[in-house]
Amino acid sequence: MARPEQDQWSSPRAFLLAAIGVAVGLGNIWRFPYITGVNGGGAFVLVYCLSVVVLGVPLAMAEIAIGRRGGGSAVGTMRKLTRDEGASRFWTSVGWQAVLAPIVGLMYYSVVAGWTMDYAISALSGAFEGIADAEGASAVFSGLTDNTPRMMLSHGVFILLTVFIVAAGIRNGLERAVKSLMPALFAILLVLVAYTAFTADFAGGVRFLFQPDFSKLTPTVVLMAIGQAFFSMAVAVGALITYGAYMPKNVSIPRVACIIAIADTAVAVLMGLVIFPLVLSYGLEPGEGPGLVFVTLPIAFGQMPAGALFGALFFFLMSIAAVTSSIGMLEPPVSWLVEHRGFRRAPTAFGLGTFIWLCGIPALLSFNRLAEFRPVAGRNLFELMDFFTANLVIPAGGFLLAVYAGWILSGDSLRDELGLEDSAWFLRLRFVLRYVAPIAIALVFATAL
Repeated sequence: MARPEQDQWSSPRAFLLAAIGVAVGLGNIWRFPYITGVNGGGAFVLVYCLSVVVLGVPLAMAEIAIGRRGGGSAVGTMRKLTRDEGASRFWTSVGWQAVLAPIVGLMYYSVVAGWTMDYAISALSGAFEGIADAEGASAVFSGLTDNTPRMMLSHGVFILLTVFIVAAGIRNGLERAVKSLMPALFAILLVLVAYTAFTADFAGGVRFLFQPDFSKLTPTVVLMAIGQAFFSMAVAVGALITYGAYMPKNVSIPRVACIIAIADTAVAVLMGLVIFPLVLSYGLEPGEGPGLVFVTLPIAFGQMPAGALFGALFFFLMSIAAVTSSIGMLEPPVSWLVEHRGFRRAPTAFGLGTFIWLCGIPALLSFNRLAEFRPVAGRNLFELMDFFTANLVIPAGGFLLAVYAGWILSGDSLRDELGLEDSAWFLRLRFVLRYVAPIAIALVFATAL
C-alpha cells in the first residue's frame, strides 16, 4: 500500500539531499581525516575510493531497494518482505538491527557532536588565540571534557535540535532541514578549501592525500579502508532502508546511490584538503589519531590569519554534518514506534531523545568521573559504545543485508526495484552482493574482533 503523500519525499532532490546528509556526517569530517593520517594518506584513500565503488554503492542500492519495496519502518519492511518471499523469520533481524544500532550509536555520537557545537562557539570567542603547542590545545580540550555540566548541555542541545527536526515529520522536518543545511555545508566546505589553498601548505596536503605510499598498504590498512567505506556511506545504520520507504517509485535507485557515493567521497576528500594543508603548514602530525580535529587543529587556528573566524566555520561545518546524520539515525526507531505502536510522532521523538540523552551521560562521564572505569578490554564506556556499534553491530548488519539481498530476496524483486534492464549489470551486482561483500565484511568483522 502506497504511503500518504506527506510521508514521502516531495522530489528526487529532497531524497538525495537527505541520503547524502546521513552519509556525510562525522565519519567524513572527524573519522576519515585521522584514519587517513594514521594509515599513510594516498594509499589508504585509493583503497577507500575503490571500496566505495565496488562495495558501498551496491550495498546502498540494495538497502534503498529493500526499504522502498517494503514501504514501512525497517522492522515492518523486513517482516513484509520475509513473508512475501517465503523466507525464514530470522531475516527480520535485519530490521531490528536497523532500529537498535542507531539508538546506541546516537548515545555517544551526540557527545562528539556536542563538542563540535561547543568548539564553534569557543573558536568565535577567541579561545584558540595564542595556542602554540599541543599543551595549550590539550588544555582547551580538557577544559571541555573535565566540565560535566558543560558537556551535558552541549550534548542535550544537540539531541534537542535533532528531536525538533524529526518530530516535525518527513516534509516539514527532515526535508526542510536538509534543503537548508546541505547547501550550507557544501558552501562552508568550499570556502574553507579556498582559504587553505591560499594560506596553507595546499600542495603538501594534495601530495599527502593523492600520492600513494604502497609500502604502508598492509592487509590491516586495506580492511580499515573497507570498513571506513561502509561507515562513511551509512550502510546498515538504518537510515537508508528507512529513507527508502519514503522514496517515490519514479526515482532511479542506481542513479541516486552513485550520486550519494560521489558526494560522500567528495566531502571526505575536500575535508582532507582543508585539514592536511593546515596540519602540514604548522609542523603538526597528520597521524595524530582521534585528537587530530579537537586537539591538533586548534593549534593551527590559533596561529593562522583570521583563525577565530575560520575555526568557528570549521566546527560549525562539523555541527551541520552531525545534525544531518543524527536525524537519519533517530528516524528509524521513531518510524518503527509510530508504525507498530500507534504513537504520535512528536511525543515519540521527544521521549526517545530524552532516553538517548540520559543513556549518553555515562559516555560523556567516561572523559572525567568515569575515566578509570574500563570494564572490558581496557575500554571505557564511550569506547565500548563506539566499538560495539561501529565494529560489531554495523558490520554484522551489513553482512546480513548483503546475504539477504544476494540470496534471499528474489532476483525479480530486486531487479524490479532497481530498474536494471541490462542483465549483465544486474548479474555483476548480484555477484557482489552474494560473494564479494559478505567476504569483505566478514574479514573486516574478524579484524575488528
